[in-house]
Amino acid sequence: MHISEGVLSAPVLAAGWALTVAGLGVGLRKTPTEELPKTALVSGALFLISLVHVPLGPSSIHLTLLGMAGVLLGWSAIPALFTALLLQGLLLQFGGLLSLGVNTAVMGAAALAGYGIFRVLPRRFYLLSGFAAGFIAVMTGAVLVTAALFFSNGNLALTAGLIFAANLPLAAVEGFISMLLVIFFARTLPDHVFRQAGI
Repeated sequence: MHISEGVLSAPVLAAGWALTVAGLGVGLRKTPTEELPKTALVSGALFLISLVHVPLGPSSIHLTLLGMAGVLLGWSAIPALFTALLLQGLLLQFGGLLSLGVNTAVMGAAALAGYGIFRVLPRRFYLLSGFAAGFIAVMTGAVLVTAALFFSNGNLALTAGLIFAANLPLAAVEGFISMLLVIFFARTLPDHVFRQAGI
C-alpha cells in the first residue's frame, strides 16, 4: 500500500498530509506513556513486515497486519505507522517523504477500520472479528489507494483497478493471519486485545 514518490497530484498529497497531521494529533493524545513500549514494538513489526513486497505499478502489495495493529493499538496505530513509514522512506527509500502523508493516512484509516470492526462485534465472536479486522483493513486501504491514484491522474484508473483486484486475495490472507494472532493474544495476553478494543 505504499504509493511511490512522484505519482500523486499536489491536492491529493496536501489532503493526505492534512489527514495525517490530524490523525497524529489524536493518536498521540490517546497514547498513554505506559503504552509506548507496545506502540514501539508494533511499529517495528509493521516496519519489518511491509519490507517483503511485490511491486505492482506505482504501488505494491505486501502483508500489512494493519487490522492487528488497529486491534492492539487503536488510535495509537497512526503514530506507530507514521514512524515505521518515515524510517522506511529515510533508510530504504521505500515509499517517499512527499507521499508519506497519503501513505500514513491510507494505512492509518485501514488500521482504524480494523479496530472499529473488532470493537463492534461481541467478544464471543472474536474469531470472526479477528478475521474481519484483517480483511476490512486491507480492503479499506485498497479502496483509499485506488481513490488516491484515480483522483491524482485519471490515466491511472487501470493501474488503480489492478491494485484493488490484487488486494482481494491479500485481504483473505490477512484476515486469516489476524484471526490466528487474535487467538494467540486472547490466550496469552487477553488484556492487550480486549481492553484496547473496548470489549
